[in-house]
Amino acid sequence: MARPKNKNELIQAAEKNYQALLDLIDTMTEAEQNGIFPFEDRDRNVRDVLAHLHEWHEMMNQWYKVGMQGEKPDMPKKGYTWKTTPELNLAIWRQYQDTSLPTAKTLLANSHTRMMRLIESHNNEELFTKKYYPWTNSTSLGSYLVSATASHYDWALKKIKKYHRRLV
Repeated sequence: MARPKNKNELIQAAEKNYQALLDLIDTMTEAEQNGIFPFEDRDRNVRDVLAHLHEWHEMMNQWYKVGMQGEKPDMPKKGYTWKTTPELNLAIWRQYQDTSLPTAKTLLANSHTRMMRLIESHNNEELFTKKYYPWTNSTSLGSYLVSATASHYDWALKKIKKYHRRLV
């Protein structure tokens, strides 16, 4: 699917990819869902992937809150730059190591709902006009939301599919 260019495309892509991710996980047994990926990666299991998605939703939500108050959000997160995203992702991985898979599923479901409500609360112009909000710099709010939802879900789906293929 092409990168969404309007609100309807964003909603459809985010929901489609999110549901595909959940459907894939639902085809797996509990043991498979809790299994360790047989390939070297930062994310070692389904829980890690879901927690990663959730935390990026939380960061997006924080950027939005701060930015809409007229302030400049710390992006991607305080103490990190876009160049140090790998270190940030490792810190996210560490943060959720004591989280259970059921908890990660719930966290993601809740943060996904918040992201979809945020998308719904804006019109096409607000979402896809570059520099509409000063805090989005040279891009658009929609671009950040595509990355936090539809594109990120696609990444997660590919990672879990890779694991799932090794199971069958």
